[in-house]
Amino acid sequence: MKKLFVFFLLFSIYSNAQDLDLSYYLPAENYDSSIPTPKEIIGHEVGEWHITHDKLVEYMKALAASTDRISIETRGKTYEGRPLLLLTITSSNNHKNLDQIRKQHIDATNDASLSVDNPIVVYQGFSIHGNEPSGSNAALAVAYYLAASKSTKTLELLENTVILFDPSFNPDGLQRFAYWANTNRSKNINPDPNDREYSEIWPRGRTNHYQFDMNRDWLPVQLPESKARIATFHKWLPNILTDHHEMGSNSSFFFQPGIPSRTNPLTPQMNQDLTREIATYHAKALDKIGSMYYSEESFDDFYYGKGSTFPDINGSIGILFEQASSRGHAQETSNGILTFPFTIRNQATAAFSTLEAANKMRLKILKYQQDFYKESRNTGAKNAIVFGDEKDAAKTFHLAEVLKRHQVKIHDIKSDFTQNGKNFKKGYSYVVPMNQKNHRLVKAMFDVRTTFKDSLFYDVSAWTFNHAFDVDYAENVSLSKAGNEITNLEMKAGNVSFKSDYGYLMPWNEFYAPKALHAILQKGLRAKVSMKNFKNGGVSYEYGTIFIPVQNQKLDALELFTFLGDLANESHIDINAVSTGLNDGIDLGSNNFRAITKPKVAMIVGDGVAGNDSGEIWHLFDQRFDMPITRLDTRNFNRMDIAKYTHIVIPSSGLEKAAITKLQTWVRNGGVLVGYKNTARWLASNKMINISFERAKRDSIKNVSFEDRSLKSGAQVIGGAIFEANLDRSHPINFGYKDDKLALFRNSTMFMKADKDSYNNPIQYTSKPLLSGYISKENAEIIPNTVPFKVNRFGRGRVIVFTDNTNFRAFWFSTNKLLMNAIFFGDKM
Repeated sequence: MKKLFVFFLLFSIYSNAQDLDLSYYLPAENYDSSIPTPKEIIGHEVGEWHITHDKLVEYMKALAASTDRISIETRGKTYEGRPLLLLTITSSNNHKNLDQIRKQHIDATNDASLSVDNPIVVYQGFSIHGNEPSGSNAALAVAYYLAASKSTKTLELLENTVILFDPSFNPDGLQRFAYWANTNRSKNINPDPNDREYSEIWPRGRTNHYQFDMNRDWLPVQLPESKARIATFHKWLPNILTDHHEMGSNSSFFFQPGIPSRTNPLTPQMNQDLTREIATYHAKALDKIGSMYYSEESFDDFYYGKGSTFPDINGSIGILFEQASSRGHAQETSNGILTFPFTIRNQATAAFSTLEAANKMRLKILKYQQDFYKESRNTGAKNAIVFGDEKDAAKTFHLAEVLKRHQVKIHDIKSDFTQNGKNFKKGYSYVVPMNQKNHRLVKAMFDVRTTFKDSLFYDVSAWTFNHAFDVDYAENVSLSKAGNEITNLEMKAGNVSFKSDYGYLMPWNEFYAPKALHAILQKGLRAKVSMKNFKNGGVSYEYGTIFIPVQNQKLDALELFTFLGDLANESHIDINAVSTGLNDGIDLGSNNFRAITKPKVAMIVGDGVAGNDSGEIWHLFDQRFDMPITRLDTRNFNRMDIAKYTHIVIPSSGLEKAAITKLQTWVRNGGVLVGYKNTARWLASNKMINISFERAKRDSIKNVSFEDRSLKSGAQVIGGAIFEANLDRSHPINFGYKDDKLALFRNSTMFMKADKDSYNNPIQYTSKPLLSGYISKENAEIIPNTVPFKVNRFGRGRVIVFTDNTNFRAFWFSTNKLLMNAIFFGDKM
């Protein structure tokens, strides 16, 4: 009865919104009355409603206009056009010399003889997951405090610190979630977890516009939000970066360090020691307000693509905060009613404790960063790495682009050369000297690791970039191979060799060839694909070469030449004009050149479908290849007419039984169905494709204690590793690949048995497939010689499945072509 009374007492206190004010979040101090409070600008108290991004921007701009402690800039826009703000917060005196402070700070990392006693630089970032909003809402109170506090402690802090303040890492997701929470808020706050307020609809607000988890993009840097923050990071090299998140409602509050055994071995021990010392400030501050917390019991510091780990390989200290989430305005939990203001207060408290630690540990942390780069310069090898693809300049360019975003020095090559049996071609290859400041970061990006202290990973265990981009790669390359350093990176221009009255040949190797082919078909032009290798005019052409005849086109010869010239330039591809159809091998009039029809592609999305996977496919079509893709929501799928679509893609999902009959009829009539991951099991169970699955014997793990019981199953998870497969390049699924082997990313334990006929196994894992990352002994025994791809005829159509995502996080360029091959050539398999 007493517990119930406390429950309703807390509930009634929170329901009375006018009792909530800034004193709940901030110390009792004197504040400058000329500085506007959040309520004066946004119209409600912090925590009364979920802040929308437009109001957050409005307040931050008003705050910057009211004080000389804050300057504000817009560093870019999201896909939905929202500004990516950055506030620089420091003393007015520091603002007068900000450029000089930054220069001295960076100079101290460049020159071993310098030891600069500068202000410490702290990057504070909030709510990279939009439906973890307590961070961005806390940013309102924290920014106000830093602008308005008149205490001696605050003035000293601002004199000793430059704060890079990012109030919303994910504006689109924050806006999406705020809309949901606010539109479902009752006047009488209802904390029942079953209320609609706490069951956000698909795809939810965690992600950005294209449904990417942006806390995985710090290293790949593929998204506009990431590009902005990475540019800021390298411009300033902050000493500390904080990343404010939320976790399950029944938890408390977490701050790093994470589990020690899950720290990346490339991270210096001093980084973890300093993180642990900073943690004592968080503990003291949370003790003061009576909040529960924990550390070192979950989460990790392994994958450098996360905000709390990326700084660790760049001489900084990354700190993750995880607050139990109210998922709305108040929710019943095992710890009592968790209110939204309470979650905001904890986040604000951790933001303040970080700044206190930075101020008091300033000299120690500054020295750590300067020593990090001093040691880095002293340990860099006196040679280089080289990467490239002699047939795909665009894909190679995009890897070089990632390195440049991280301020890694790269060079072109002086001339073509061969190393370790790989050809590196000028204009298609880049050299990266290892005796440079950021060589540790380069090492981390190309790291290969197959042994680990721990068998559990919060995220992927491998991300080796040369495999991700499917480029040839060599280490220990002489610096004599390096040409000029590249300052302005530019993608190779496209070209049509000359005007032809016969036809044009477009090799399928280049990354943007699918974009060009779609534009050709969209224009109403005829195109064919080569099913065999051949030579024309002494030039060799491989499987998948596209032939565009001049005869019987809707454009005349000159118009076609002009159109293809513009297209080649836009798509960064070379198109070769030919003057004869007589080839060495199949001739251009052969039936081994198959007509290509314009695809009309749809994708099933909505409840039950993996949001990240579907977003990555949408992004690939929309942003990379300028191809429309219709998204069919599962809520309405059974009422839709799908006859007009040539292809339907189903990301990892388990659709309702009612959908199968509709899909069976559509495929029988000639449709091409492409399914990923769990969809393969669903299609197999409904007899649309013939698959036999392998399963590891997990009962081989013996003597597990009750305490460690979760490790038995957890160790069997493939969180993300890289495996080698053999390719049959004559099969249409592999058109455009120049090598007989391919690195595949895998984060599932779905193993498909190979077909007894080898030609039905065009992609097959090798006998020793692990290239990088973690796999358990049990799964390692199963995966060799299994297949990640299957295709079956079904009536007049085809059913195609992949066990894993070919479009992982927008940076796995290596396998994007597999999906495009399924789209353009699926009916030829």
